This record gives sequence, C-alpha cells and structure tokens, in this order.
Amino acid sequence: MNVSKADCMLFSANSNPACVELARKIAERLSTDLGKAQVYQEPNRETRVHIQQSVRGKDVFIIQTCPRDVNTAVMELLIMTYACKTSAARNIIGVVPYFPYSKHSKMRKRGSIVCKLLASMLCKAGMTHLITMDLHQKEIQGFFNIPVDNLRASPFLIQYIQDEIPDYRNAVIVAKSPSSAKRAQSFAERLRLAMAVIHGEAQDAESDMDDGRHSPPPIVMKNSSSAIHPVLELPRKPSSSYPGLELPIMMPKEKPPITVVGDVGGRIAIIVDDIIDDVHSFVMAAETLKERGAYKIYVMATHGLLSSDAPRLIEESPIHEVVVTNTIPHEVQKLQCHKIKTVDISMIVSEAIRRIHNDQSPQFSPSSGLGQQGIQ
Repeated sequence: MNVSKADCMLFSANSNPACVELARKIAERLSTDLGKAQVYQEPNRETRVHIQQSVRGKDVFIIQTCPRDVNTAVMELLIMTYACKTSAARNIIGVVPYFPYSKHSKMRKRGSIVCKLLASMLCKAGMTHLITMDLHQKEIQGFFNIPVDNLRASPFLIQYIQDEIPDYRNAVIVAKSPSSAKRAQSFAERLRLAMAVIHGEAQDAESDMDDGRHSPPPIVMKNSSSAIHPVLELPRKPSSSYPGLELPIMMPKEKPPITVVGDVGGRIAIIVDDIIDDVHSFVMAAETLKERGAYKIYVMATHGLLSSDAPRLIEESPIHEVVVTNTIPHEVQKLQCHKIKTVDISMIVSEAIRRIHNDQSPQFSPSSGLGQQGIQ
C-alpha cells in the first residue's frame, strides 16, 4: 500500500500528541513518514502553524482528529490548509474521520446550520478534497463544493460482531430511536439478524424543547384555579379583514412511554449508532432492554466522543461492551472503563488516501481485505 514520496505528503494538523496516533498508523500503512510541521498554541491561545518542508506542487493530505477541544482542532485544520494553499500545494486533501459540528446540520428554532458554515470555511481556506467517515447525515456532502468521500465503518464493526461476540446468531440489532432505524436495518440485513426499535421516553424525564413538541407553548387559562396542570388555550380568531388567513391549531407533541418494537427476550441486544457522546440515552435503552429480557447488551458506534462522565456511567450500567473506532482518541476513557473496546480503521483511510493520490476509483471491492481490522 505504497504511495509516491516524491509528490505526496502527509501532515498531522493536531498539537495534541495523543491525537497524532491515528496519523502515525496511516503513515505506517502507506510506508511513508509524516511531514514536518509545528502546530502549537501560543500563550494567548492563538494557533500557530509552521510547515517545515516545501509542499509546492505536491498532494498534501492533512489528517485531523477532533479531541475534546473541538474549536482548537477546527482552527488548526483551517490554518494548516491555508498555509498549504499559500505555499502553492497542488491539491490539499483533508482527512477528517470525525467531521466536527456534524450534528448541527439542520435549522433549529432561530439557530444556524453550523456544519454548512464550517464546510464553506474549509473550501475558502483552500481544501480541494475531503475524506471523512460516517457523516451524521449523508446530506452534509452537499454543503461542500468539493469532492467528499464518506467512508463507512460498518464492515469493521460487523467483523467485530462476527469474531468477538459469542453466539451472535442469537442477537438482535436494536435502534435506540426511530431516527437510527435505517442504520440498524443495514446492520441487521448484512448479519441476517432480527431488528428491534425503541420508541418513546421515560415519563419522568425532562422534556426536550429542541424537537418543537411545545410549539405553541401551553397557556394557562384565566379561569384555571391551578397552574400545575396548564391547558392549551385555543387561539381566538384574528380581528382581521382577511378571514381566509386563519391558521389551523398546532397541537404540541407528546411522546408515549418507552416501548420496544421487536422481541429481545433471551437474546443478545446490539445497539448501533454513529455517535456516542452523552451516554444517558444509551444507558436508558440498555436498562429497558434488560427489563425486556435481553441477557447481554452491546453498543456499537463509529465515533466515540464519550464526553463528561460517560466512562463512569457505562461502567455502572448493564452494558456489556461499548465498541467504537479510533476516529477520535479516547485512551483516557478506556483507562476509566474496561468495557470500552476500540476498532482500528486506519486501513480503510490509508487505502482511500492511496487511491486518491493515484487517481484510482474510490470504490472498494469485497475482495480488498478491508473487512479485517485490528482490535485493541
């Protein structure tokens, strides 16, 4: 899996030594060395990038993983991309396995689509191609006006299920919400397993205002003697000279209690998703599956952010294992929780780099051997 060292250079756009490990693995698989560059933070928290080699007329691949300080990682990537552009690099390819702000791809209330903003900034900085993995929404590719290769980690996770989960034929693939049912369906069809979907929410859980269920908000009627149980006051007809403009009443949403659609009794439950960050929803799903009779519960995700006290919650939960890839460094979390396992995806990323540099097709054949992964 070699690349020409004459006109191809790999750089790690990260000042955190723990985040350079993936870049080193990719360079080792490509039988090349990482380019020499200094990326550091000045005392006033400004990012400084100094490329110590000539990149004129070369294909430059900038590998960036996103640690907890995601904003610093974004600035490092932008500044290194612009530095390569002003140094007359031929092509600048960003290798960002976990694309930051990918959850901010839809307009919510009076917010903004931050993912689109970041895509525009990268293109303006000079990036000519992007390699990423399992975007939160595939439509994010349309935010860029440059080619985007959205790699998939599912072959590696499926291989882990087949090799490391005993009696996986007695398993059922679980979607922890209807929105992740499509991903779970893909896993179930490839493994020839049944599928289950968790729907609803705990009745004592705090309501999430972001989904618009309280629009319009409940209004306490004037004749109501107590404000503990507010009722929705029907809107009055507008005193307008345009009677045809009355809008229909918008009733607020109300989710039912948690239910499991599918049989999980006496079976292994495998919850699949693309990102595992705040683990409360995963722990709640695991507890629900345990109550429904599942005797062993796994969680599979591509990107393991594992923020805040996620390791402690996983350790105390009925989850048997949490399997994530190394798109994001999480060695500290693994030291805090023995249930976290890592699957190496450097093979497919390095193969994508080699094919782009050699102007080959980005499609991977089933016989390419990319389903074999290293398990740590």
